Order: sequence, then C-alpha cells, then structure tokens
Amino acid sequence: MDGPVRPPKPSWLKVRLPAHGSFFEVAKILEKKHLHTICQSAKCPNIAECWTAKTATFLILGDTCTRQCGFCAVKKGAPVGPSGEEPAQVAEAVACLGLDYAVVTSVTRDDLPDGGASLFAQTIRAIKERRPQAKVEVLVPDFQGSKEALAAVIASGPDVLNHNLETTEPGYSRINRPLGNYRRSLGVLETAKKLGALTKSGLMVGLGETGPEIEKTLSDLRMVGCDLLTIGQYLQPSRQNPPVSRYYTPEEFEAMRALALALGFRDVAAGPLVRSSYQAHILFHSSTPGGA
Repeated sequence: MDGPVRPPKPSWLKVRLPAHGSFFEVAKILEKKHLHTICQSAKCPNIAECWTAKTATFLILGDTCTRQCGFCAVKKGAPVGPSGEEPAQVAEAVACLGLDYAVVTSVTRDDLPDGGASLFAQTIRAIKERRPQAKVEVLVPDFQGSKEALAAVIASGPDVLNHNLETTEPGYSRINRPLGNYRRSLGVLETAKKLGALTKSGLMVGLGETGPEIEKTLSDLRMVGCDLLTIGQYLQPSRQNPPVSRYYTPEEFEAMRALALALGFRDVAAGPLVRSSYQAHILFHSSTPGGA
C-alpha cells in the first residue's frame, strides 16, 4: 500500500553549497578543537551561509541526546560524561573566529543532576573572559523544569536566554513529546523573564498545525513575556522523522511575522530557512536600545 503523498520541495528552499574559504576555515577550527556544532548535528540548511560569515552555533555536553524528539536529526542514545574542557575550547574558538556574538546550545542531558546547567554557566563565563566584547546567546533545554538549574545559567550573564517551544501544543504528540512539556517550556521562558533575562523562543511550521493553533501558540509565548521569536519551515531530516505536512510560502511567513509583532514581540525572524540561531546577532541588536 502506498504511503501519503509527500509535497514537492519548493524552489525557495534551495541553498548554495559551500565554496568560500571562510567556510573551510571555520570547519578546520572546529575540528582542531574537537567541537560539535548544531549546524552539523541538526543538518541545518544554513550551514554554508553561516560558516562563510564565520558564525557557528556551538553544541556542548557532547553530541548525543537523551530524548527521542521526532523532528530532530541529532544523535540519540546514552551519552558519555560531559567534558570539563568544553567551556575553554568553545571560548578559544570564539576568540579564534573573532566572534562578537556567540550562540551556545546543547543536547538534552536528563542523565545529569542539573541537566548540564553548570557547564552552560562555565561556558558563558569562559567566553566573556576570553573575549569580553562578545555577546552570548544560549539555547537551553528545559532542565526538566528545574528553576535552580535555569537560575544558575542566568546568573552567569547570558545576553539572550533562548528556549524553543518548537510547535503548537496539539503538535507535541506528533513530535514525540509529552503534552505536559509544552507548559513546562512556557514555564522556562516565564521564569527566565522573571529573573531578568531577554528571552527568545522558536517555532517550526509544517508539522500539521492549524492557523488558529499558531495564533494560540504566539499568544501563549507573549503571555509569559517572550521577547524575541524565530519561525521556520520544518524539514524532514530523514524518513524516520515525521513527514512535512505542507510547505509555507515566504508570503505566509511574512504574515506570521506581522501577527507576532502585532502581539508585542520585540522582533521576529520568520522565513522558510529561518532557524533558532539564524542571524541571531541581527535579531538581538534590532531589539535592544540603540542597537547595543
């Protein structure tokens, strides 16, 4: 029996292959310092553009996730113990690349007592010590709802605290996440905001959500004070992942951006190839007084 018909991938999702020398320079630095990036692990379509511009989103706490989220291409299984050398290695890479804006994320480590919060904090401090002018954005997991773990990260002084909601509440079952995790993630953003952080979240569309569900999700994020938002097209990383339900047009993404801005987000990046950390420095600077 034939499976569901997959919609053809539209022309606006085509990306250029890497060719610029800067791309290979970034690759060499990352390999030399034995660092992982979400660019590689999540098969990001913007890797050529970002690495050519000498930007990368560093992946700490190893490269193996303890959760089984259905949309994600990151390796899953039993991870090894975290490396205490990661903070210094990431900071050195930031300095070698001359970055003024660094993004750090991680796999989810439910096997660790604090979910890896202490290593996030060490990495933020190491970057700011090694390159004081650099802004640091962290894209954190939910730390299983631990306010103490989240507070430890925020106390280390990140400039942006990002935590992805990923999809609508009804969509959680489609990405193999417990329904209660939707409210838990909103709680992470709410707590971070109360602790004084500039907060950010990200959504994927193309997983079977409806228009009213998207609107409700945007409202939920604003109810917890979320400042910045990214909205991008879900792309099926492999046949083991859920199929794309539909491809949204650039015009539809612009309409979602307009709706989100009308609800009160400081700034929104929305487009077919937008990802959580895509041009993160632009979103940050556009939302802070004087572009500071």
